[in-house]
Amino acid sequence: MRVMIDTNVLLSAVIFQSSNAVDVLTGTIQGPHELLLSTFTIEEARAVVSRKWPSRVDALEQYMLQLSFETVVTPLIPHPGLFEIRDPNDYPVLYSAIIGAADVFVTGDKDFTDVDIETPLIMTPAEFVRFVLH
Repeated sequence: MRVMIDTNVLLSAVIFQSSNAVDVLTGTIQGPHELLLSTFTIEEARAVVSRKWPSRVDALEQYMLQLSFETVVTPLIPHPGLFEIRDPNDYPVLYSAIIGAADVFVTGDKDFTDVDIETPLIMTPAEFVRFVLH
């Protein structure tokens, strides 16, 4: 199963060490699944950590160096109109999951709950842990 995570899941694992977010990452890379990260998510994570927790920039970089994942390149101009989403800044994130052929997109962002798409399946970290990893 190809699993893409959102920036909030990555930061929840690295910065806050949230158990569900950590389980999503470790369960994905240690199990029969493939972890996907988009260039958009990687850049956003770096920007957020630099702005909010500058002392944790090295921790993020070290975590990323040790993490096994496939990189999905987010186009500078994603093809519009594949789906409707409240926050236009979230469009490239889900667009990356679609073009990266993710089976599941894991996010804690409530803006994704109303998105009507067939694939990928959108799950919270808790749902992923409960329904995929256990």
